[in-house]
Amino acid sequence: MTYCLGITVETGLVFAADSRTNAGVDYISSYQKLFDFSVPGDRVIILCTAGSLSTSQSVFHTLQQHIKNDADINLHKLPSMHQVAGYVGETMRQIQEKERPWLEKDGIDYQSSFLVGGQIAGEAHELYLVYSQGNFIAATPETPFLQIGETKYGKPILDRTVSYKSPLDSAAKTTLLSIDSTMRSNISVGPPIDMVLYEADALEIRNRVQLQENDPYLLKMRSYWEHTLSEASKNLPNIEWNRVEVSDD
Repeated sequence: MTYCLGITVETGLVFAADSRTNAGVDYISSYQKLFDFSVPGDRVIILCTAGSLSTSQSVFHTLQQHIKNDADINLHKLPSMHQVAGYVGETMRQIQEKERPWLEKDGIDYQSSFLVGGQIAGEAHELYLVYSQGNFIAATPETPFLQIGETKYGKPILDRTVSYKSPLDSAAKTTLLSIDSTMRSNISVGPPIDMVLYEADALEIRNRVQLQENDPYLLKMRSYWEHTLSEASKNLPNIEWNRVEVSDD
């Protein structure tokens, strides 16, 4: 399993993904889950993936080959992010349908999902979640973040702190906290962490980072967050014991 997160705010986008892949506790390795298909000055396209590694790798290979062969439809020709999301979904559906018969027979999970986001010149920046079936949804100002993979541990902090009006730098910090919280609670998610911050209308990626497990900033952030949470917990109002609320019903 893995954990990928995308956040869209008024001023841009943030993406992050861990790199851990496992086939049981005896076989744990690292594979890149965040990919950049941008063309500076024309478009920024970021993809993150969770699920079957074999399916994801086949999808990425196909997308790259379509670009290399200058296919009529490829990531560098489509005129909108909505069409990009649909194209990624259709590519994944075709690959899964091809591999499904023998993988299902052997009880192997072949499904993957993707986060697809970025901006094409003349369009607004957008973020999509592409399901394993190939259909997709868009992030909105009311729901500014999308997750795939091991989502439950990193969601509470997002629900409480992220909005479409959040500053881009704040969204990036919250993204990292969400990833780190997931790593703390689930061993199937682990470093290195790949992160990208995209400023709306820049049409190029200017900020990216890869954080290893012992990265000084990651350790500093983790220590600060744990200390702050501990102090906040101690300073909560005392519980009023031996009190029963009477319902009006």
